Amino acid sequence: MFGSLWRWLVRFFYPPTPEELNLSRRALLVSCITGAASGLMFKAGARGQGKSFNPALIRPPGAVGEEEFLARCIRCGGCMKVCPTNAIQPTLLEAGLEGLWSPLLKMKIGYCEYECTLCTQVCPTDAIKPLEAEEKKKIKIGLAFFDKNRCLPYASARSCIVCEEHCPTPKKAIWFEEVQVVNPRGEKLMVKQPHIDPELCIGCGICEKKCPMADQGAVYVTSVGETRNPRNQILLPANPYGGVPYSGN
Repeated sequence: MFGSLWRWLVRFFYPPTPEELNLSRRALLVSCITGAASGLMFKAGARGQGKSFNPALIRPPGAVGEEEFLARCIRCGGCMKVCPTNAIQPTLLEAGLEGLWSPLLKMKIGYCEYECTLCTQVCPTDAIKPLEAEEKKKIKIGLAFFDKNRCLPYASARSCIVCEEHCPTPKKAIWFEEVQVVNPRGEKLMVKQPHIDPELCIGCGICEKKCPMADQGAVYVTSVGETRNPRNQILLPANPYGGVPYSGN
């Protein structure tokens, strides 16, 4: 697909001479498909219009709504340069082509430092609004979830409290339920299985970064629940006309 897109761009900026022009049905079909695919790529996942949101599109705290964010952000990289954990990285296609090279957080690389407001202070266009530390601590940039097939207390009947130890919120967003499990040897033992409190989790991602599962964390953060978008929530608001969850249409 990218090869076709590249050829289309070359043809657009360097149109063929009359001798090169090919009006065959195949050429016409390829051109139509490429144009349609390009249009979809420009819009895919960028603005969260409709029912779907890109779970990987976690914007820095203080980021304005996606449409305004893309209009304001000049891709200067200032927020990326000052991030102390290197969590803020440039997007590839997470926000579509129109969002290329705009900032997002990748928790596998870093995390959003609880006390830090540097990215909110350096943005020259207010795509990321300036925030004081106490205001920033209340902003949700996403929500953490556990993969019970990988989390040690769930999958291997082994104790692990690393995520809870690193959780920075004053009242921990990660809490434990002590349950009796059976290990692979058939022995019964008590382990603490972690849970996320969605009301307290701010999506900072330190739990994902610090998870001892080296290849892929057993806890991960998605963009759902972000403060800046009232429609990208874990539960949609009730329909005032019938009690059925509102679909957004």
